[in-house]
Amino acid sequence: MSQSNEHKGIFEQIEGYEHEQIVFCNDPETGLRSIIAIHNTVLGPALGGTRMWNYASEAEAVRDVIRLSRGMTYKAAISGINLGGGKAVIIGNPATDKSEALWRRYGRFVDSLSGKYITAEDVGTNTGDMEFISMETDYCTGKPEYLGGGGDPSPVTAYGTYLGMKAAAKVKWGDNSLKGKRVMVQGVGHVGQYLVGHLIEEGAEVLIADINENNIKKTMDRYDVTRVDADKVYDQDMDIYAPCALGATLNDTSIEKLKCGVVAGAANNQMEDEKRHGAMLKEKGIAYAPDFLINAGGLINCYVELQGYDRERAFGYTEKIYQRTLDIFAKASEEDITTHEAAERTALERIDAIAHVNSRF
Repeated sequence: MSQSNEHKGIFEQIEGYEHEQIVFCNDPETGLRSIIAIHNTVLGPALGGTRMWNYASEAEAVRDVIRLSRGMTYKAAISGINLGGGKAVIIGNPATDKSEALWRRYGRFVDSLSGKYITAEDVGTNTGDMEFISMETDYCTGKPEYLGGGGDPSPVTAYGTYLGMKAAAKVKWGDNSLKGKRVMVQGVGHVGQYLVGHLIEEGAEVLIADINENNIKKTMDRYDVTRVDADKVYDQDMDIYAPCALGATLNDTSIEKLKCGVVAGAANNQMEDEKRHGAMLKEKGIAYAPDFLINAGGLINCYVELQGYDRERAFGYTEKIYQRTLDIFAKASEEDITTHEAAERTALERIDAIAHVNSRF
């Protein structure tokens, strides 16, 4: 019988992920408990957001950060930008455990890595938190616009997800129009709400679900959408399923229930088991737009911030997601593999090519 993640050692949990470095940050005075995972720096410094979440266990936090950081490596590589992959998590309740002292102490930990890891916002964090972090380190993006940062990256992330969804629709139905399509958006936080806006503007019929009542209210006050109970998401008749909350919503149970032609959303690590669940989606004839390909807008936004922020340039980079998504579907078809495998291979091919370029000097 295989061990659960709860009973595996740290090195057992990261086996097969090939991380360069994992840093545990502890400061009892501020209550900071954080893990920074640096997956790969072949293409450049590892950039990835800091997620604050009330994890059930430290083992769960480790599993999340190792999967998310690897996803950031693939995301940067497939987007054609010169960044590596990293991620950080802070164990705590974002509604009650934040303080200036905690963020500044965390900023010092980030600074101690001397630029090998650059942070940004993620689930449970925001531009205000980045402002505190940036008081202690220059290795921070997602800062408020009045500090020269790119501000909230959510609009750019949502735009890329929307373009990826349109590309998947073209592959599935021969037309990229989403007018009249029934789209189930699971998770209407910052990114999900912006995505809903694009869908409504194009004339889609939008269903929404979220465990956060405030998110539901904000979205329904702004848009003509239909609410679905969080536990009824997979029972809906829909054309498109858009997971925009936490990961692993594509699993044995949910995929069996899914009644849709396309899966395209902004959440990271959407498949609980990438190989098995990618194959299940392919077998059901569902066009899956790989998450790390179409949700790369936020990373692109941070990359542009490092260069000197220009929002038009950020959206320009992000527009390339549409053609890249079509290319991945074509590669998957030609090689008779899943779209996730096609996207992963494309990312690894770029990393391998640049590693050989770098090794010549």
